[in-house]
Amino acid sequence: MKVLVIEDEHRVADLIKRGLEEQQFSVELAFDGAIGKKMALQYEYDIIIMDVILPQINGLDLCRQIRTAKPHLPIIMLTALGTTDDKVEGLDAGADDYLVKPFDFRELLARIRNVTKRHNMVSFSNSSILKIADLELNLQTMGALRNGKEISLTPKEFKLLEYMMRNSGRVLTRVEIAEKVWDTTFDTGTNFIDVYINYLRKKIDKDYEVKLIHTKPGVGFILKEG
Repeated sequence: MKVLVIEDEHRVADLIKRGLEEQQFSVELAFDGAIGKKMALQYEYDIIIMDVILPQINGLDLCRQIRTAKPHLPIIMLTALGTTDDKVEGLDAGADDYLVKPFDFRELLARIRNVTKRHNMVSFSNSSILKIADLELNLQTMGALRNGKEISLTPKEFKLLEYMMRNSGRVLTRVEIAEKVWDTTFDTGTNFIDVYINYLRKKIDKDYEVKLIHTKPGVGFILKEG
């Protein structure tokens, strides 16, 4: 597996590189956002690991730019900024996962495996169109429509909606959503899942009489018609 690590702290970058190479990964380093962008767009990688605070181009802007050019390339963000707002901002920028420093290297390995596995599953899915009632999700173009009207979704909103549509009619707990969509353990002290559910509601339900996302108090959420 070929990995690009974009990290301006040379010590941290070298530690990540050495640890990944011990696991038989091929690793290349970039120490600022501009070089990272050039490498990410010019060469092919299986996953990118980047810091949020970078010189030249900050990690959030860089993530958006890479995601626009290569929408299916897995991206994990590493940062010392660990509040719910920070995580939401990183995920909204297009990151697949968000790991707060300092972290256990074994957790980084697990996140890499889970993110790449999930991307591979989507890439080889038999169906490129998911449909519930008048809501459609195109897995190839990452586009969404409701009643023929285009809906703009961030990458993480798209993944959350995709998981809910694949499991329509079934109640999904916050723990399950955290594990399956974010590849993380749900922290009861944060409300980032509820934040994203509200984002989706505003985009796919607000202007329509028939609501598709429903809350099961004390349990979780369910996507269903009516």
